[in-house]
Parts: sequence; C-alpha cells; structure tokens
Amino acid sequence: MNPDPNPAEPSQPLFNRGFVALTLTQFFGAVNDNVLKGVLSFAVASGGIWAGQLGKGGQSYVSLCLTIPFILLSGVGGQIADRTSKRTVTVIVKLAEIGIALVGLAAFLAGELWLAMATMLLLAIQSAFFGPAKYGMIPELVGDGRLSQANGTINMFTNIAVIVGTLASGPIYSAFQPEPGATHAALTWVPGGTLLVVALIGFACCLLLPRLRAMDPSVRLSWNLVDTYWVSLREMGRGPLLSVAAAWAGFYLIGMLALLILPDYRDLLGVTPTKASYLLGTLGVSIGLGSVGAGLISGKHIEPRLIPVGAVGMTVFFALLGLLPTSYWLIAALLAGAGFFAGFYIVPLQALLQHLSPADERGRFLGTANALSFVASSLGSLIFLVCRNTFSMPSNRVFLVCAILAFVGSGILLWRLRKLIADPSIRKSQGK
Repeated sequence: MNPDPNPAEPSQPLFNRGFVALTLTQFFGAVNDNVLKGVLSFAVASGGIWAGQLGKGGQSYVSLCLTIPFILLSGVGGQIADRTSKRTVTVIVKLAEIGIALVGLAAFLAGELWLAMATMLLLAIQSAFFGPAKYGMIPELVGDGRLSQANGTINMFTNIAVIVGTLASGPIYSAFQPEPGATHAALTWVPGGTLLVVALIGFACCLLLPRLRAMDPSVRLSWNLVDTYWVSLREMGRGPLLSVAAAWAGFYLIGMLALLILPDYRDLLGVTPTKASYLLGTLGVSIGLGSVGAGLISGKHIEPRLIPVGAVGMTVFFALLGLLPTSYWLIAALLAGAGFFAGFYIVPLQALLQHLSPADERGRFLGTANALSFVASSLGSLIFLVCRNTFSMPSNRVFLVCAILAFVGSGILLWRLRKLIADPSIRKSQGK
C-alpha cells in the first residue's frame, strides 16, 4: 500500500479552495441530473406528453438509464481514479457534459423521447467516471480529520442541488409542455438550454480544483467487469468494508423506490407538476439537513452509532407514508422526517467507506461500492415496476415496501456491523 501522496493537513479549514471547487462542481452536476430526470419523469408518467410510450410506471425506465452505466463503468472509473489525477478525470468528464447537454437540446427541440433517453444515458456514463474520483478526492482535499464534516457538507449541497433541479424540473416541463389554458406556446428549447448553461457553469467550477497527483500510476486498466469487481469485493470482504458498502447500497435501493413513487402524486393528489416537484424538493432538503446534522454531531470523527438511528427513523416514516391518507401537507411532513433520518444513516457510512479504504486503492474500492449502490438502485426500479404492473399497487402503497425493505435489510446489515458500530477506536481515529 502506498502512502497518500497528497496528504491534506488535518488542521486545514474545511472550506478550502479545493473542497469548495469540488462541492460546486458536484452541485451543478447533480442539478443537471435531476433537471433531466425530473422532466423525463413528468413526460413519461401518467398525464405527461410521452405518457404510454414506456407503459405504466415508465419513469422506472428513466431511472434505469441513470443506473445501468454506473454498474457497468464504476469499476473502470475507480481504476482510472487511482492511476490518474482525480482533477484530470473531473475536468474531462465535465467537458463531456457540455457535449451531452447539446444532445439534450437537440432531443427536446425535436420532441424525440428516445434521444432524450439517450441524453440521460450519456449523463449517467460521465457521472460513472466522476463518482470514484469525486468521493476519492475528498480525503485528499480535507484530510481524514474532516471526513464526517466534509461528507455531511457535500451531501447537504448535493441535496440542495437535488432540490434546485427537482423544483426547476416542474416549471421547465410546464414550459416545454404547457398546462391546458396556459397563455404561452411550448418553449421546446428550455430543457436543453438549461442543461447547457448548468454544464458550462459546472465546467468553470472544476477548473478551480488544485493539482493532484495520481495515487498509483502503475494500475493497469481492466475492462473485465467480473474480474474487476470480484477482486475488489473479495478484498473488501476481508474486513467490515463490504458490509459497509452493502448497507450504503441498501439506502439507494430504498431511495430509488421513493423517488419513483413521488411523480405519481401529481395524479394521486390532483396537483400540477410544479407542486408535485415540491414533494421531491422536500425530500431532498430534509436529507441535506440530516446530513449536516450528522456531520455536526460527528465533529472531527466518525460516529457509526448514528447509522441505526437513521435506519429506525426511515423505517417508521416510510411505513406512515404507506399507511396514512394522501394529504399533501401530511405527505410533505412525513417525507421531511424520512429524509432527515436518511442523512443520519448515509453520512457515517460514506465516511467509513473512505476511511477504511487504503489510499492507493480508494478509487477502485469506491468504484465497486458505487456499482453496488447502482445495482441496488436498478433493483429498486424493477421492484417498482413489479409493484405497479404485476400487482397493480397504488404508488403510495409502495412506501410500505420501502418500510419492509428498510426494516429487514438494515436489520441484517446492522447486525453484521454491530462490532464496528460499537468500536470506540473508529470514533477516535479521525480526531488524531
């Protein structure tokens, strides 16, 4: 194992230039992902301009376009992040995002669903290469002593980006396809134009990242997915890292189910796309607040005891969402509760993934963890399809499935992690 060639000073301020640049780069990338995903979800959901072209629950196919590239490419992305400067990787993928935005602009101007879906797929491909570099860069920029605070902060800004992108997707979709009685014509350039402007801003932000050396230039790229993932999983399984990654992935399975349910509240509640997008925004802001809260509680160390607190809270609020009546403000309040506890769950797991991964293999391990999380997300999309198409479940009742999965899955994984959660050395290891 090679020592970290870019060690950040433990006493370095959290909001140094590099970390701020990374946070802003991630912010604008997440805005674009959520604008496009939100607009497409409204377009293919019941009542949308492309409703019926993908069948009932069509928004799950939009999500699969987002998740499958992560499964196929995260391993390679992790290898590249280890052998190449993570700043270089970031600049290249953000430049690619500008070209992808131009494809999206053409798709919406032409009114072509499949070209718009291809844009989603291309955005996911560039994000799959950015993910391991992004998460692997955090310890290089802030040092181990700031991991919990850094993860809480970047999660907060990511969720603010989710809010911004999600809230914007409603008005953007309404501009693209005006509601009956609207006074303006369809502004078909708005979705693609938004993607392009945001991509340009994100590219400008990434140029502010400091130079970083490659962790292990000797890494040889392997496109053999089975071998790449199997070797990483086997090495991760020698300690608690694999169980941490599995618990992290479980969050994304349940989170994907929740995100697929929410667009259908447009019909369940009889509200406009803009008002339905506020529910998605509520979930995003509450996850952000929970993430910041977890970071503040953790201070300059990792606090694994927050993980079971988050798991219990999510289970309770998802069960209530599936059982209680469909009242707009009640749903918003319950989503806020579920999101807040989700922040408690995800921040210590994310910090543990970074802390337990050796510096010269961090990209590969985080790439594998990323792939696991998107396998879980894809499984969430398939579960949503089965619930809606095979069992004809009302969308809001699918929250009961979320609650059951949260209860059973987190219970098993937390049992496996019980020694790590109780280990005082983990809570002290970052404070040195």
